[in-house]
Amino acid sequence: MTGSLRAARLATFAFFALNGFLLGMWIVHIPAIEHRAGIDHATLGRLLLVLGAGAVAGMRIAGPLTDRAGGRVIVPLSAVLCAAALVLPGLATDAWTLGAALLVLGLGNGALDVAMNAHAVQVERGYGRPVMSAFHATFSIGGVLAALTGARTLSWGWSPAAALGAATVLGAAVAAAAAPALLRSGRAPGAASPARRRTPRRIWGLAVLALMVMLCEGVANDWSVLHLRELDASPGTAALAYGAFSAAMTAGRLLADRVAARTGPVAVLRNGAALAALGLAGAALSPWATPALIGWAVFGAGLSGCVPQLFSAAGHHDRDAAGANVSRVAGLGYLGMLAGPAVIGPLTQVMPLGLTFFLPVALCAAAASAAGLVRPRPGVRARPAAGRESGVSA
Repeated sequence: MTGSLRAARLATFAFFALNGFLLGMWIVHIPAIEHRAGIDHATLGRLLLVLGAGAVAGMRIAGPLTDRAGGRVIVPLSAVLCAAALVLPGLATDAWTLGAALLVLGLGNGALDVAMNAHAVQVERGYGRPVMSAFHATFSIGGVLAALTGARTLSWGWSPAAALGAATVLGAAVAAAAAPALLRSGRAPGAASPARRRTPRRIWGLAVLALMVMLCEGVANDWSVLHLRELDASPGTAALAYGAFSAAMTAGRLLADRVAARTGPVAVLRNGAALAALGLAGAALSPWATPALIGWAVFGAGLSGCVPQLFSAAGHHDRDAAGANVSRVAGLGYLGMLAGPAVIGPLTQVMPLGLTFFLPVALCAAAASAAGLVRPRPGVRARPAAGRESGVSA
């Protein structure tokens, strides 16, 4: 294993952490930005759809570009765009300017998401063993750092523009420092353009699985705290529901690569989705807060390794179309995460919140039954690769 491959892995960690940090800084400052723009919650909800639309567009653009120009070019460019766009919501003064700012922020975030995942696939190919889940854990750690940083700057009385502006400068600096360590890559000589290829059925299958799994993640993000409040938990105890889910997911992703190396990605997805279904079902059926907290933690632990296996399988399906394939899977998955609130909300009009969770329970069970889709193709990750994957010219 070459030093350039190790350096590339560290640089990829840096970009995942940076993405989590930048997105987390936006989330922490949402209430202050909403107040500055003079909008209500309903308007904010509609503007968040603009953010999502920008992210999906950024994913679709960055995928083919990464295949063509390589992650060493597109990853840092996307990171700089995402960092530069972060300050824009802090400068918005009304709904229109905030909507435009969120569209640009979504473009940058979506592009960075796909480009760094495609590069992570290249690093994983070079290592010849699973390393994807640890990258996703680093993204979560970046979000934690953003929460701590945002809490501190808010306590100091910093305006959103000042705090997000400082994060923009930091993000650009990190991108510039980490970029030289990324692997050189691009489309193999003579390879057909991914845009002219018909998307394989397997990729669409992986995308549908990503939609189902990430919809379940969205349910935890948006409804876990409210669920505990309905069980008469105090506000502080209720907040622990999302904390337990996030902590378990981060810890699970730090361990998932070792488990995948021993048991294979199919077992990780099948057993993880099944465990997630059991955890959420337990939380939904519990009449008390403490067992529900445990259920949300088990739910996070089960889901932790699922999405990385899907992204990894998509990227390894075709090395010359890794970015395009990851963009399709990530894009549909992102739509699933956005759909979580939209699906659960109307159901609460006809049944208790706890019972609505059996929809994501069913989706987890379906993902477990279809886990065979992530089985590696013959010859994939058989051994550490040399040449282009290790950063050495072929």
